Amino acid sequence: MSSDGKQYYIDAAKRSMQWHKDYIDKMRKCRFDTIAVHGVYSMQEALDFNQGSVIEPIYMSTSQTYRDSDEMEAALAYQIPTWCYSRIANPSMYYFEGVLALLETYGSEHTATCCATSSGISAIDSACDPFLVIDKKNPGQKMNFVATCKVYGGTFQQFAIRKDQERNIEWRKVVNSTNIEEWESLIDENTRFLYGEMPSNPGQAFFDIEKVAELARKNRIPLIIDSTVATPALMRPINWGADIVIQSVTKTMTSSGFGISGAVIAKNNLNHLKIDNDELKANFGFYLKGLPNRDNGPNISPMNAILALNDIRTLRSKIDLMSRNTMKVAEFLVKHKHVEQVDYLGLESHPLHKLAKKYLVLVDSEYDELYKEKVNRYGHLMSFRIKKGAQATRDVFDGLQRIWRATDLGRIKSVATIPSISTHSQQGEEGRKIADIPANLIRLCVGAEHPDDIIADLDQALSVLDGKKIAVSSPEYSAGGASSARLRK
Repeated sequence: MSSDGKQYYIDAAKRSMQWHKDYIDKMRKCRFDTIAVHGVYSMQEALDFNQGSVIEPIYMSTSQTYRDSDEMEAALAYQIPTWCYSRIANPSMYYFEGVLALLETYGSEHTATCCATSSGISAIDSACDPFLVIDKKNPGQKMNFVATCKVYGGTFQQFAIRKDQERNIEWRKVVNSTNIEEWESLIDENTRFLYGEMPSNPGQAFFDIEKVAELARKNRIPLIIDSTVATPALMRPINWGADIVIQSVTKTMTSSGFGISGAVIAKNNLNHLKIDNDELKANFGFYLKGLPNRDNGPNISPMNAILALNDIRTLRSKIDLMSRNTMKVAEFLVKHKHVEQVDYLGLESHPLHKLAKKYLVLVDSEYDELYKEKVNRYGHLMSFRIKKGAQATRDVFDGLQRIWRATDLGRIKSVATIPSISTHSQQGEEGRKIADIPANLIRLCVGAEHPDDIIADLDQALSVLDGKKIAVSSPEYSAGGASSARLRK
């Protein structure tokens, strides 16, 4: 090993990192759509390293080779940038993470770092677990975290079973997230973080980020926000005071549905946190990637990183279109005789509409030739409740012909599910009760189809409650395959 040789690589890396920083600083001055299209992939990098490829390449390789032992030693000590092993890092991941970090801080002076994960649920675990470490000074004290109870069913299970039940880390549930006094009453010296999902899946729960962020800062703990439904095209929680943002990138951000992916985007320099971990506070995203996620292995694959990246390029225009479509569908359903309640933040009748209006704004709409002013958009997710109970809800659901029956959301195609028997079934009746997920609720994610066709499908499905017969698909699938073979047995 040569100390001079290793220093050569360290010095070269510093020059390279400075060049990339300067390039990213230039990108930060571009508009949202430009950042989404180009990200951190430069023409210079394309020419120098990627055969001039206009689109970011997929690096389908498990590892990187090194020029000599000096470069390897510097790389494995994290003294120079490296993608030593694709469980930890990979150029394709870098392109993906770079664009998310820029989009989540767009319009602010903040900088952030992203750690991409294999799924949204692994992003939640990655964001929360580093704060759930035993306090060596007070090892006997029971840890807790404060989080809204109106969350995705998988999040509920992770918090209630994996953390609370199995690890004895108390989940203190916020039932009414708009009540700041309720948040404050649940926080004590052993609270490790505050957590909320907004808009929530499926109930559209929402709260004032700025006020909850003030509580978090007062107690020197992080505020973690799952912003999957909104995406940075509508809301950027870091700009409102949150410390960490979670994206289940599988969903709204990547509407194609080709792959599973998640991301943790964290504001840099979290020096206000009371946790005794300087590396974590300095750069939480890199800390995750280089240490806990290196050891636990939940990071994204190169293929899924590029598939997601390609979908993100048109994020703003897709969110705008799907939001406008959803608004039309919600306005139809709210007037329907068989619908008991419609939950969509875009409706002025929704009790949280005014609060949501403050935060959910189509990014750069004031620079758009169509609008020329800031306009509100409320996303693609909504839910509605059928008047005649659980069986009537199933009958309507089974009558859908254009809207796909699936547990997915955020697709370019409209998708619906009944959360009480699917996404939120495992949390039990009591858990669904506090999260306000009754058996007569249908979650609907409106896609990019013409809204008239989605409304027509809903109308004919709801007509089953008038005694009209609807022709439904036969279980004998014409396409064949394993699913149909099982049904024929």
